[in-house]
Amino acid sequence: MSVLIIAEAGVNHNGSLELAKKMALVAKQAGVDIVKYQTCVPELVVSRFAEKAEYQKEQTGSGESQLDMIRKIHFNFDGHRELKKYCEEIGIMYLSTAFDLPSIDLLEELHIPLHKIPSGEITNLPYLEKIARTKKPIILSTGMSTLTEIEDAIAVLKQNGCTDLTLLHCNTEYPTPFADANLRAMLDLQTHFGCKVGYSDHTVGITCDVAAVALGAQVIEKHFTLDKNMEGPDHKASLNPQELTDMVNAIRQTELALGDGVKTVTHSESKNKAIARKSVLAACPIAKGTVFTADNLIVKRPGDGISPMKWYEVIGKTAKRDFAEDEKIEL
Repeated sequence: MSVLIIAEAGVNHNGSLELAKKMALVAKQAGVDIVKYQTCVPELVVSRFAEKAEYQKEQTGSGESQLDMIRKIHFNFDGHRELKKYCEEIGIMYLSTAFDLPSIDLLEELHIPLHKIPSGEITNLPYLEKIARTKKPIILSTGMSTLTEIEDAIAVLKQNGCTDLTLLHCNTEYPTPFADANLRAMLDLQTHFGCKVGYSDHTVGITCDVAAVALGAQVIEKHFTLDKNMEGPDHKASLNPQELTDMVNAIRQTELALGDGVKTVTHSESKNKAIARKSVLAACPIAKGTVFTADNLIVKRPGDGISPMKWYEVIGKTAKRDFAEDEKIEL
């Protein structure tokens, strides 16, 4: 099974449906499996008293509330209906993360194949119950969460009908310092909960994504943007279109390189065996009837003669014919 690659458009369309469509096309061209957005009714997600995160202040300033910022970078439900249709037309899977209960209803109306729960909703009991009751596969990000909180969320999901769950290791700092990526925690999730695992990445570049695949990630989620210099909270920590393509290629190459884990001689290398290995040869001219010794024998390439592993089977035998220097020994 190939790694599922989710290109997280998020809110990097800045509230423009046309930019959101362009991002879908870029994701399609990059070769990802899914392009994902965010769906919400801002007033149902953020109170008017909520402050921006520090990284949001750094990227968008502190002169507006989090609610005002979110209002500017989201479009309405009709926009998502149109966007879903566009994704179908160009041949890429549309997905969106719901941040409130009405948004879950919209995504169900759009017949999305699975639900992605963001890290911030892992303690939202009514939300977890509603998503689980859709009976669809769920991908759950675990940023900012303790094992106990994850365990509690999983219990709610399973009690309400979830039977197909994937946990994504995640750090929700944008961008995440490499020292905080802690990729091995993904394996801890797998061991602790017995679930499929993956990685939702907010580090700069693609190093952690490739490393996560090498460790066994079955899902990779990564933010991307059309231009890192655009205004908005997430652009700086996102991949540009070329980087997104590079990530997809690197992940697919890593999958091939991982192989099946069985040590064998591959077809590509088998032709080099005789060239790279060695045989038992005559170290000097050897006359017929001479006893083979360590002095008149030598090990050299090519490897299409008697293997040096049979060295002591050759020593003490008698030459049945004359051998020239460097000629392969025959018994």
